Order: sequence, then structure tokens, then C-alpha cells
Amino acid sequence: MTAIAPEFEVIVRGRTAVAERVVRVELERADGEPFPEWRPGAHLDLLLPIGVERQYSLCGDPADCDVWTIGVLREERGRGGSDWVHELLEVGGSIRVRGPWNHFAMTDAASYRFVAGGIGITPLLPMIRAAEASGASWTLDYAGSSTSRMAFASELASLGGERVRLHVADEGRRLDLAALTPRAGELVYACGPARMIDELASFSNSWPPSTLHVERFEAKPLAEPVLHESFEVELLLSGETLTVPPERTVLDVVEEAGLFVLSSCREGTCGTCETVVVEGDVDHRDSILSPEEQRANDRMMICVSRAACPRLVLEL
Repeated sequence: MTAIAPEFEVIVRGRTAVAERVVRVELERADGEPFPEWRPGAHLDLLLPIGVERQYSLCGDPADCDVWTIGVLREERGRGGSDWVHELLEVGGSIRVRGPWNHFAMTDAASYRFVAGGIGITPLLPMIRAAEASGASWTLDYAGSSTSRMAFASELASLGGERVRLHVADEGRRLDLAALTPRAGELVYACGPARMIDELASFSNSWPPSTLHVERFEAKPLAEPVLHESFEVELLLSGETLTVPPERTVLDVVEEAGLFVLSSCREGTCGTCETVVVEGDVDHRDSILSPEEQRANDRMMICVSRAACPRLVLEL
């Protein structure tokens, strides 16, 4: 079955510009109760009154259950969500959120290398603070087009000193991803533009398995499906068997059958529709699961992933 996260009405407690086109928004529950606990790497769904949902990384202190903090970049070619936040979500205003979700969880290690591009710094902030608090070794390579557009840069420099390396394009200091070779036992956590993540992933092919952990804000380009034909999905909990044609997704077909499945992005980037696979081989097409997680074949994002066999059995 798909995961269920709680939904809350929240009030904007604070709002601060932290870079050009980036605001930090602090949220508190309207009922005065604490939020659920969360771990570094988590995100929430912002349920906008214009009929869209957007995912934003939690970038505050996980120990503070009274406030959830997000950083929102006003996208130059966005679909309206960030415009609404920047123009209309003011201090004292209310909105609904769902979460927390975490598909970018931090694993314990003695040493970390963090790599951020632009607004990709937000999920890494709590990780950096957690690494610092645990006494682990860490470094951050943070790339941006200009210093004015790099959110939280001064805060991070104060925290990390020489461990924080800023790569500012308009100052001639570009990030050389090929040079970011991790030390033995070091884990790499990266978030940023698709081009940066794709390039880093290609370099990581020579690294030990499970060294690189990434979060993508954009879906990977979809490859051709393994099967160009219809397949069946048996829904174990509801007792139905449905046919998924080549031009439809599992999520489409399940919803058309009248079954409710929590979903959001519909492009394999948020993880909201993650579903347990009981039987069958999956053609994984999401931008979330690691290669190791995909090979385990025990869950799938039904908004984009398909069958690599004639029949799947899902816990739905």
C-alpha cells in the first residue's frame, strides 16, 4: 500500500529573504500542536489553493517540532506554485501541508561530502548540522551562478569555515565534479540541477556501491519502456485485477477504477505514490530510488514505473 502522511493547516510564522528570488518560510500548526518528528532529507507537500501541490525540503532544525521551515526559489519558468508563495503567502496567512516524507534519508557515517547546486542546498542544511553535531567529518561544495543567488551561504561559511567551498560561476569559480572523489567510507549527498546530478552520477560509476545519494528536483528523461504492451496489475488488498495499456500509467488505471491513491507530482520525483510490490518485475522509471533500491524490486512509483513482466501484484 502507499504511505500515508498527515495533513495540517498551518500559519506562516515568519518569512525572510535569504537570497535573490529565495525566501525562507517558517510554518506552525494552526491548532498549536507540535509537528511530527522528521529526519534530515525530509520534505513536505504544500497544498496550494490554486489547485496544485509542490514539494519543498525541510531545512530547519529537526529537534524543533513547533516549526517547519522551507526555502522557496521563485522559478523563472515555473508552473505558478513558487510565484504564488512569493506573491501571496504572507506572515499570518494560512495554508495546508502534508508530510513529512523522506526519500533522501541520511545514513550514519564517519565522513560526508555534500554537493549542492542552487536551491539544492535546502535538504542538505539539516544534514550538515547533523554531521557537525555528531562529530563526523564533512565538507560542502556549493555551486551557484552568483553569490547573491546562493541561499544560506554566509550561514554555512560561519558554521563550516574552510570546509565550505563556494563555487561561484560569475566569479570564475566553477565546480569541478570530476575532482570530487570521495575518500574510503565517505558518503556523498547531492542535490541540484539535473545536469549536475547526471554528471555526478556518471562519475560515481567507479565509486563503491551506495556511496552516492541524490535528490532530484526534476524528473529524469524517460527511457523506452521494457514492455511496449499492456500488462495486468493485481491489487492484493482490494481484490481487483486491472489492465494497464501502453499509453496509461498504473496510477491512471487505478484511479479510473475508483480507488484512491495518494499522489502528487505524477512524474516520479516526490515519492508520494510509492507502492509495495508483492510479486513481479518492475521497469523502474522514477527519479527517487537508488540502483540498489530498484534492484530490490520491492516498491515502485506507480505514476511512472511499469511492469517488466506480464503481471504485477501490488499491495493496493
